[in-house]
Amino acid sequence: MTGIVYKSTGSWYQVKSDEGVFYQCRIKGKFRIKGIKSTNPIAVGDKVIFDLEKKGDEETGVIKKILDRDNFIVRKSVNLSKQTHIIAANLDLVFLLITIDNPPTFTTFIDRFLVSTRAYRIDTVLVFNKIDSYEIEQRAEVLYLKDIYEAIGYTCIEVSATQNKNVDKIKEMMVGKSSMFVGHSGVGKSTLVNAVEPTLDLKTKEISDQHKQGQHTTTFAEMFDLSFDARIIDTPGIKGFGIVDIDKYELGDYFPEFFEMKQHCKFNNCLHLKEPKCAVKEGLETEEISWSRYKSYLQILEGEEESEHYRTDIWNEDDNE
Repeated sequence: MTGIVYKSTGSWYQVKSDEGVFYQCRIKGKFRIKGIKSTNPIAVGDKVIFDLEKKGDEETGVIKKILDRDNFIVRKSVNLSKQTHIIAANLDLVFLLITIDNPPTFTTFIDRFLVSTRAYRIDTVLVFNKIDSYEIEQRAEVLYLKDIYEAIGYTCIEVSATQNKNVDKIKEMMVGKSSMFVGHSGVGKSTLVNAVEPTLDLKTKEISDQHKQGQHTTTFAEMFDLSFDARIIDTPGIKGFGIVDIDKYELGDYFPEFFEMKQHCKFNNCLHLKEPKCAVKEGLETEEISWSRYKSYLQILEGEEESEHYRTDIWNEDDNE
């Protein structure tokens, strides 16, 4: 039988068969280690082949094979740096939820995520959530960030899940697709999912005042069928996003504005560092390329993880040197 993985809890997988029936499935023993370096060999969204077996009255499945993936979202595993974690597979669209405060989403995180989705050819929409709660300064920051990302071709939507602002726009984009909502804990993923499909009633939690961070409300990625011909994958909040397996000479290609300019660089293999006549560096001086984007590029290129050092105020021009 063939089906799609809707939920993974580490050892058991909920699979929906092509006939529309859900089965609890496990992995065949050897399958777990066969050439798979990920902490989770099977991800939500995977298309799998499985056999049914019956023990008494209970019918469960055994997954024999993963069918080829169209794409997937992968990041470095939190605790095992040499291993990767596949967040979800076979996605049509990803919504990256961004908040300016409570909790803050930094450009380093946004850019790392966009590099990864671009590398795996997944369309990404930037959703600026909680806009009903912003003061003038925070509102200006939203507009500043929108200017940066819209200029390089990303769709940006301002949303208030609690006041239902632009939720219909999100729903329109989701029709006929498998979409994923992703972002830090506390950015309002579950609240937005509930606004999109109130019958799901996903659990939400308040922001922790002590650290201005969200508390995890989702512990496993899970896919849901929605009432308007769409599927959504709800994910646990992501604190950091480690880039996996991108060659340093290809990295600039996943920054669309760098890719557009590199044909004007003196050297074909320009890394946009100290090379003479680098069009990207010239673009920085003319403000065609934003400093925050360039800093993210340098950080990924140097193999550094996200750190407080890079969590600088985007208004701080002194940091540009």
